[in-house]
Amino acid sequence: MKIKHEVKNGILHLALEGDLLGESNGLEVINIVNNEINNNIILCAFDLSQVRYMNSSGIGVLITTLTKLRSKNGDVVLVKPNEQIQKLLTITKLNVIFQVVNDESEAINILNKK
Repeated sequence: MKIKHEVKNGILHLALEGDLLGESNGLEVINIVNNEINNNIILCAFDLSQVRYMNSSGIGVLITTLTKLRSKNGDVVLVKPNEQIQKLLTITKLNVIFQVVNDESEAINILNKK
């Protein structure tokens, strides 16, 4: 899995490509989030548009990220997950916990209101 990240205007933009299966990739994502929290970045736009598959460990990465950021009064918005991931979010009822949007500009608008 490829992970790209950058901070723009106080928002961590994480873009993942490939399969989100947890393991070492999940730890890398969590380390990025922890580093940015240490820099007082508590808002995250999580671009899932290029993620093909996600298992329970991948869901754990999303929940861990959300928990860490919300504990600092921050938030996470999921950007453009594919149909399979949207079904997974619905089945696990995580679509109620996470805000899911169709593009990055919508995510930025939501996060800027926090």
